[in-house]
Amino acid sequence: MYVELDKSCLSSTSAPPTEVSAYLSFFVFNKKENKYLSVQDVEVKKFSSSRTVWGVSQVLPLEAFSDPANGYILEGEEHEFGAHVKIAPSPVAAAENLPFHKFSWGVRDFSLLKQSDYVSKTFQMGEKKWTLTVYPKGDSRAGDQLSSYVHLAEGENLLTGELIMVRAQLQILDPHGSKNLSGWHQGWVMTSNAGRGIPQSMPLAEIQEGYLDDEDTLNVEMECEVVNAIKNDPFF
Repeated sequence: MYVELDKSCLSSTSAPPTEVSAYLSFFVFNKKENKYLSVQDVEVKKFSSSRTVWGVSQVLPLEAFSDPANGYILEGEEHEFGAHVKIAPSPVAAAENLPFHKFSWGVRDFSLLKQSDYVSKTFQMGEKKWTLTVYPKGDSRAGDQLSSYVHLAEGENLLTGELIMVRAQLQILDPHGSKNLSGWHQGWVMTSNAGRGIPQSMPLAEIQEGYLDDEDTLNVEMECEVVNAIKNDPFF
């Protein structure tokens, strides 16, 4: 699923912008469950005259989408898709220039979210690919807390005796710019917790009361790095 920038917006004013930065979300409606599958790109995309199209190459496996039992396609009915584009206020620094991985994520329509968890796209850190999973309404392990987990991406595996120490910091940005919520955690990722990864929690009530902007968006920033890696630990 992709969106395309109308090039005329780059030349319609006396001082047109040379590029437009935006966050993208895509939706596929599931008629059976009466809710949307939501895929958000965690990194800002820069549209310009030389690159007018951005999107997500893999939203949903075609086999799963085409199977009527999964609820995305019902005989004789139209398919429903959607996209949401939020203009970023300023360019975001490229993660490649930093000694750690960093990205920003705007979780839009936070108060209306029904899905229990949202997964970021994969990113490379060390020798592995990773993702960030956020539970906007909390999960059973953290109670009334906004929970997030940095963990190995689907398809990534650890060998016997392989351990990776990860340090992660999550910030909930204050829309008024005075006091961000910040939490960090450091721990080992091993075969027993590779699917769950490194947990972080923040008070959900406080977030709902003071950390949503005028568009009901929760703005998140995360920094993480591999601190240590062991290939052949005899005890794991």
